[in-house]
Amino acid sequence: MKILYGMQKPDEGTIAIDGEQVSFSTPGDAIARGIGMVHQHFMLADNLTVLENVVLGGEKLHGIGAKARKKIKEISDAYGLGVRPDALVEDLGVADRQRVEILKVLYRGAQILILDEPTAVLVPQEVDALFDNLRELKAEGLTVIFISHKLGEVLKVADDITVIRRGTTVGTADPRTATTKQLAELMVGAELPSPETRESTVTDVPMLQVKNLTLAASDAVVAEPEVLAPAVAADSAIMEHVEVGRLLLDDVSFTIHKGEILGIAGVEGNGQTELIEALMGMASTDAGVITLDGTDITKAPVRKRREGGIGYIPEDRHRHGLLLESPLWENRILGHVTEAPNSKRGILDPKAVRKDTERIVREYDVRTPGIEVTAASLSGGNQQKLIVGREMSHNPKFLIAAHPTRGVDVGAQAQIWDAIRDARREGLAVLLISADLDELIGLSDTLRVIYRGRLVADADPATVTPEELGTAMTGAASGHLEATDNHSAAADGDTTEDEAR
Repeated sequence: MKILYGMQKPDEGTIAIDGEQVSFSTPGDAIARGIGMVHQHFMLADNLTVLENVVLGGEKLHGIGAKARKKIKEISDAYGLGVRPDALVEDLGVADRQRVEILKVLYRGAQILILDEPTAVLVPQEVDALFDNLRELKAEGLTVIFISHKLGEVLKVADDITVIRRGTTVGTADPRTATTKQLAELMVGAELPSPETRESTVTDVPMLQVKNLTLAASDAVVAEPEVLAPAVAADSAIMEHVEVGRLLLDDVSFTIHKGEILGIAGVEGNGQTELIEALMGMASTDAGVITLDGTDITKAPVRKRREGGIGYIPEDRHRHGLLLESPLWENRILGHVTEAPNSKRGILDPKAVRKDTERIVREYDVRTPGIEVTAASLSGGNQQKLIVGREMSHNPKFLIAAHPTRGVDVGAQAQIWDAIRDARREGLAVLLISADLDELIGLSDTLRVIYRGRLVADADPATVTPEELGTAMTGAASGHLEATDNHSAAADGDTTEDEAR
């Protein structure tokens, strides 16, 4: 895809558009020929607004002011993207960033759309909406290249399927006749791995206890709109985003026992990131108590929590998990500077770090020519396996796993699931946050749904369906999601007055 988008030059081979052979030296060349790409790892400037990101490089199309804003709103409304032009990108969740990327491509009038793992952070209802949009684009004459390891989705949306393994085309398939089993065998030479966990390892020993955790938005406006400065109150663009006394986490309480995986389901931006930051010590909470293995860590700094046994697989491996331009052995140290084998008596031990990095590469099947190469040179799946290996190497008591298999191939997916399951069997407590509902249902012992900073529903992973979970994630259901005839009463909106409250 990087070659098709002009980011990388091929050694040999040809590319033809509308029968004409082309050669791209830069992404600008590809854009000029009507190719747009939404990358798995987003290419957005965090310190700019949505509008500024969309017009960046395309200023000549509609300017940078009212005309551009109007065009962005038209595209957003037409495809149900719901973007806010004045929002800072650094304040957006993963799903919102993806929508900005799609809008950016459509804004430039792309005729060939490349989508790399576009459904990785969407709930089933959002996936259906995206597929409807893709069908609209196709009906208007656009060509879509849809890259995904979710085989059911590929079969649902594709007109033609090509399977690539280790950089080589290994086969093609007709979505009208192909099965997921056949595609999986082409992809990995075996049946598709399943996240399903059959045996229970849950104990009655609490490992992490969270009570009444509350976190107010730092930009929350406490005053009523009428007592704000007149210029602010009159500015509808500002007032649209002012929420009085907004709570990012609202009285959150739960317990995770040794050997238990607690899954948190929620549409991106409903408090998952803030919950992680509160548990890691990256954000100071306004109320509540966090207890790890009997010790109150509510006020403990990040380092003490790390040393106390918290492991962390971040939701965005590039922004929070790796130093991309540093070698693998330096990335091995991150988050565990003071712990063995990284340091001895307060001094870093590069020799021991290199040796342990080689062990991680071997045990977690990180495919790399060596540990001196940069993290940026690895594929997404191998980067993720390096992070999982790093976190598991310190035998954590409690693991925060945020989107642990997002955008990785099925082989790496299976290895990461196995690593989490093996540690769980040894007594590890896990908080699993994922947009892959099959993963959540398959791995979790207990499921909770987060909506607008509150835990609004719970479900039994053995009986709940992705559709029922997706309905609760959009705020349409609360309480306990009971499955009856493959539909929960709650998912149909049949909630009691207390549950609704």
